[in-house]
Amino acid sequence: MPEVASQGEHCSVLSHFDNQFLTYTVMLHDWLNQPGYVSLFFLSFLASTLLPLGSEWLLVMMLIGGFDPVSSVAIATCGNYLGAVLTYLIGIQGGSWLIERVLRVSSEQQDRARSYYRRYGSFSLLFSWLPVIGDPLCLVGGMLRVNFGLFSLLVATGKLIRYVVTAWIALAAAR
Repeated sequence: MPEVASQGEHCSVLSHFDNQFLTYTVMLHDWLNQPGYVSLFFLSFLASTLLPLGSEWLLVMMLIGGFDPVSSVAIATCGNYLGAVLTYLIGIQGGSWLIERVLRVSSEQQDRARSYYRRYGSFSLLFSWLPVIGDPLCLVGGMLRVNFGLFSLLVATGKLIRYVVTAWIALAAAR
């Protein structure tokens, strides 16, 4: 007759998982609280996916702390652009099931992004830096199979302009 695991044995396995998860969460938190180029890159990357994050605060904090403005803007732009590319690829490969069930992009958000595409065409990707609609724009760009070169040019330009303006305002306010 097989032995039935006691309640305590299952808790110890879950406890190990919880401890590992909490350990990595605390490490990530501590890492992001130490401003640096690597943190800026990853936060900018994650902020450009469908996760509800922002990276501008870290850019501003780093600039006020004396980090090089050109390097900071370039790294934030690269990370944000690559996150948008991931979202674009999810749009190409993901299909509606992944987009609606896993990423939980509502049909209203998808319709809003499609209406921007109908109204402004691919040039709506210049607004991929905007909160709420920017990430779905990249997703729909992938779903509609927008030319990758055009996608890259428009998205990188929009994100670069956003970070340049943010840096300029932060540095002007810090004087």
